[in-house]
Parts: sequence; C-alpha cells; structure tokens
Amino acid sequence: MQRLFSSFADGWPGNGLLLQRALIAAIIARSFLVSLSKTALFPGILLELSAACAGLLLLIGLWTPLAAAVVACVELWIAFSHAGDPWIPSVVALLAVTLAMIGPGAWSIDALLFGRKHIEIFHK
Repeated sequence: MQRLFSSFADGWPGNGLLLQRALIAAIIARSFLVSLSKTALFPGILLELSAACAGLLLLIGLWTPLAAAVVACVELWIAFSHAGDPWIPSVVALLAVTLAMIGPGAWSIDALLFGRKHIEIFHK
C-alpha cells in the first residue's frame, strides 16, 4: 500500500481527505437506505449493498484504493443503468476516483498499517 502513495497527507490536507471519505460514505449510506426502503428484493439492492460495504471501508480508511475503485464502478453502473438523475452517482464516482488516486490520508487505518514508520535512534 505504501508504494501506491508517496505520503499519507497530514494536517489540513489529511483532514480534507478524511472529510471526503466521510462525505462519500454518508452519500452511499443514504442511497443504500433509500433503495432498501424502496425494494426488499435482494438482487435489486445487491449493487447498493456492495457500494455500502465499500463505503464503510472508505469511512475507516481501510484498503482505500480498492474500496474507492469498487465505489466508482458501482456508482457509474447505477448512474448509467437506472432511470433518474445520474448526476449524484456520477459525482460520487468522481470523488471516489480522486480518493483512489490521492490516497486515504494520515487519519486512516491504511496509514497506521502501511504508512511510513519513524525509527528514532538515540545516541549517547
């Protein structure tokens, strides 16, 4: 994972990435709950369920590139296959693609697991 990103952004950029991950997860959760209330058929909510699982991974910042790619693919599928307004799924897909390219940020499990480690050597 560390090879995918040169750094895990900290400070204001890291906070911005945390907010972006939270926004994507919130939009996906709302979309999942709305689709869950509309239909009780499992095949009808399979796409939304996979996006919700990937959104949860994005929220905590675990396997961010893979989760963001899943979100982007599912949201693009929803945008082009469902009748209705395609703009919100398209924007969520675009946000997920940018998140996959930039990385999860310092406030993520990915940063804890795969981030750069600081080794301090004390000389006497």
